Amino acid sequence: MNLKDPLPVAPGTAADTGAGQPHRATAWPEARAVAVRAGADARAGRAPLGVPLGQALGQVLAEPLLALTDLPPFDTSAMDGWAVAGPGPWAVREDGAVLAGHAPAAVPAAGEAVRIATGAPVPAGTTAVVRTEHARTEQGGTAAASGATLLRALREVVPGQDIRPRGQECRSGDELLPRGTRVTPAVLGLAAAAGYDELPVPSRPRVEILVLGDELLTAGLPHDGLIRDALGPMLGPWLTALGADVLATRRIGDDAEELYAAVTGSGADLVVTTGGTAAGPVDHVHGVLDRAGATLLVDGVKVRPGHPMLLARLGAEPTGTGPVRHLVGLPGNPLAAASGLLTLAEPLLTALAGSGSGSGNEAALVPVQDEVHGHPHDTRLVPVVRRGGRAVPLRYNGPAMLRGIAAADGLAVVPPGGARPGQELDVLDLPWPAAEGAVPAQGACFT
Repeated sequence: MNLKDPLPVAPGTAADTGAGQPHRATAWPEARAVAVRAGADARAGRAPLGVPLGQALGQVLAEPLLALTDLPPFDTSAMDGWAVAGPGPWAVREDGAVLAGHAPAAVPAAGEAVRIATGAPVPAGTTAVVRTEHARTEQGGTAAASGATLLRALREVVPGQDIRPRGQECRSGDELLPRGTRVTPAVLGLAAAAGYDELPVPSRPRVEILVLGDELLTAGLPHDGLIRDALGPMLGPWLTALGADVLATRRIGDDAEELYAAVTGSGADLVVTTGGTAAGPVDHVHGVLDRAGATLLVDGVKVRPGHPMLLARLGAEPTGTGPVRHLVGLPGNPLAAASGLLTLAEPLLTALAGSGSGSGNEAALVPVQDEVHGHPHDTRLVPVVRRGGRAVPLRYNGPAMLRGIAAADGLAVVPPGGARPGQELDVLDLPWPAAEGAVPAQGACFT
């Protein structure tokens, strides 16, 4: 077999569209939903990782956060003051104070008081804590109390006041936070207080990128029909920003056997390919997937740019015992590839990592400033920048163009037929803020 020839495709398979028959493309919202379900299925068999508290910031909880101890773990003084037993006035014990981090050295009997610090364990028999500023001391004047120091309260003392009872905040085993909670500095503090040294977080999805094409240069200026590879430098950082652990970015020529070996030999949770998803003479992705026994979940999406994108399941069924791996095939044009990332790869990775609400990038409704032309039947994804509460479409939005999205902070989801000025559109955020200086001047890049 000529290694440049496409691999054979069995009649009747998902990759066989029949003579003159187009792929049955999936509607854009449904394609994203399929990607979410695929990621959730793959996540089901993945064990969470325990990471030290100092490394968990920004991740999400893979399991509910359960209290490992009562909080507080013992009756605790809420204020600096006096631990008193019974009604006053109280004779002040002179044999030490109760300090935080130390077992009580002095335990008051009925009618006695002992100095206590905030956070110190309350001695047994204490009925209340009297704040320093709510009491005064004096020398005893009666014979019984001659020479003793008395403590008198300056206001009513209520039993239990200024004592944080054991378990006031939670009891051991209580659920403090649900699975999926984002780990913030406050969450780290709560986890530490509750007894955690590590937090359970999802393992980062492992991704391998395969950049396909004989025509791609990795350095220098385009020449003699060769062009620079724009996707290799772009996809790795983009997928890293989405929470993936990018194992490698490999460049493969238009060679079916080399692509088959790379796909079947990859140990990544997700393989991302660029180009080769259409039906041209060197478009090998469908044939490779068929030969590898993959299941096509999405074969084309009703979206522009990027409609030849695809999603396939590699290896075991979700109910099987083996690992569930996937492949996202992106179109070769740069903006079309970005469309594929946001349509299929991002929702799959979000669900696989358990790091979102389950629907991938949450779109926000934003009124569009100008009219946006739409496709008669398909969704369009158009780079926009937000200005004054409106989404301003950017001019350079062709499938092969990156100038628009490089200045954008989101992609507007334009329904079939287009959008009128002021119409609210879903806007998908990009996984990084737009650089202030990168936004072009009015009229330079806008429609």
